[in-house]
Amino acid sequence: MARRRSLFRRVVSISAVAFALLATGVIASVGACGGSAAGAPVQVIVPAGASLRAAADSLERTGVIRSSRLFRWYASVGNRDRAIQAGTYALHPGQSWRDILDALVRGEGQLISVTIPEGFDLRQIAPRLARVLQVPEDSVRAAASDSAWRAERSVTASTLEGYLFPDTYTFPAKTSARRAVQAMLERFDDVWRPEWNARVDSLGITRHEAMTMAALVEKEARVAAERPVIAAVYWNRVKRGMRLQADPTVQYALPEHVDRVLFVHLEVDSPYNTYRNDGLPPGPIASPGAASIEAALYPVDVPYLYFVAHPDGHHEFRTTFAEHQQAIAMVRREARRRANSAEPRGNGGSQ
Repeated sequence: MARRRSLFRRVVSISAVAFALLATGVIASVGACGGSAAGAPVQVIVPAGASLRAAADSLERTGVIRSSRLFRWYASVGNRDRAIQAGTYALHPGQSWRDILDALVRGEGQLISVTIPEGFDLRQIAPRLARVLQVPEDSVRAAASDSAWRAERSVTASTLEGYLFPDTYTFPAKTSARRAVQAMLERFDDVWRPEWNARVDSLGITRHEAMTMAALVEKEARVAAERPVIAAVYWNRVKRGMRLQADPTVQYALPEHVDRVLFVHLEVDSPYNTYRNDGLPPGPIASPGAASIEAALYPVDVPYLYFVAHPDGHHEFRTTFAEHQQAIAMVRREARRRANSAEPRGNGGSQ
């Protein structure tokens, strides 16, 4: 009896090994071939600490593989089921399982994401982009100053400030600074609507002037509904030959950012200082979003020439300087009530 049991165990063991070897060969064959030709790449996210099951489920859900269960089996046979790396990957439906698993284990084909918020200027964009791409900041600045790209867009400023559209971008690993900047410019071209060209012409301005105004609106507005009103104030001042006296332009002109513009800052010698220079600055002072671009192109019809901000960010708009002074006094009283020691500054002669 004991001899029969031993023989039975041996047969079962040999059968299991043979089955495993057969299954391995079948799955490896499928994994190596990948079936049909690989399709367009899709993004697959493997969160930090995710199990192979979670990764395989994501692969199946995005259509990269057909069976999460078989893929897990294939990975476990090669003892690679615990070696996957977290990250965002660009993988192809129909890609071989071997290549997919190699990518997950080696971290190949990973994608990197970076978000550029609305209102960021080049001083903020360059270090953020450089850090994510792992490239020198100077390479980002060089790409953003490319003379050919500036000529294509009739940009008279020294950089493409304002045209690096704010958005979330996903790049393959090892993307160059130049390619990333190009993607941001292409995104701007996609967002710019064809009807805006006709609107620019009807206003008698250039697109560059429209973008310069849009950047001012982006930096000033905290309430969405106020964007076209703020644009109207600045355009009204331009038409009347009044200096814009916009604090954000002074902040841009200073060598380092300051949260609060003081009287001493108003003397900075820069073409961007709209307290000392007439008209619009030479170019945008930040990257505006679509809402600010539209506001710059379609300002409301109001007579306002001044505005001052409340502590919560909304503005008081006025037509005359006397009314503006009264609005400033009101806002200051409110600030004192809130025990806020910083006095708000308005534009247009509020000093």
